[in-house]
Amino acid sequence: MDGMQQGIGAYGAGRSGGAFDPLTFIQQPHTGLRIVSWLFSLVIFGCIANEGYINRPDEVEQFCIFNRNQNACNYAVGMGSLAFVCCMAFLALDAYFPQISSVKDRKKAVLADVGASAFWSFVWFVGFCFLANQWQVAKPEDNPLRAGGDAARAAITFSFFSIFTWAAQAFLAFQRYRLGADSALFSQDYIDPSLDAGGVPYSSYSAGDALESPGGTGSYQQNGDGVFDGSSGYQRQEY
Repeated sequence: MDGMQQGIGAYGAGRSGGAFDPLTFIQQPHTGLRIVSWLFSLVIFGCIANEGYINRPDEVEQFCIFNRNQNACNYAVGMGSLAFVCCMAFLALDAYFPQISSVKDRKKAVLADVGASAFWSFVWFVGFCFLANQWQVAKPEDNPLRAGGDAARAAITFSFFSIFTWAAQAFLAFQRYRLGADSALFSQDYIDPSLDAGGVPYSSYSAGDALESPGGTGSYQQNGDGVFDGSSGYQRQEY
């Protein structure tokens, strides 16, 4: 659990503004899940695009292997290619995230991760149910040579696995959002160290603090007649 929290924390405050470290980036849980999801989407649309269309020996036109339902193949190829691009986009966002200094932009990035990951988990749930149903009702006489069977089963299997990889990404993104609310991830006082390496946190002035010179003498002195004596001058308090 401690290792998981450290990995989640590295997404935000721990790496904020620092130099990009590929090894640390790869070791983060959400990065590994994105890479796995990227591979799954590649397998899904690759299998259907290459072996998902068949025809009978006496036919010339090819049909979708899933009960000759073109919508099933189109769904697998379309959603697989879009998920592939989405994974690449979020991997790039993960790499760039530590350089984002705007609080609102950081929140938007994490919330976009939550929404997109939950959406793709739902998309693959629908895809799994759709492909599995169409494969189950497919007629053997439509594919007498049993061509493309392995590709169809692979697409169904990896659609099922993708449900959980995307759901896990949504969960980790939500955890980052909750942790960020109490950490430097969404802090209004966040300063990018790369922009201000020598900067120190700003300490707000309290009304109860006395305006004193570095030597300990007051900035204003009052004589016995109740009149302020300005001979000592006003010294600006450094805070």
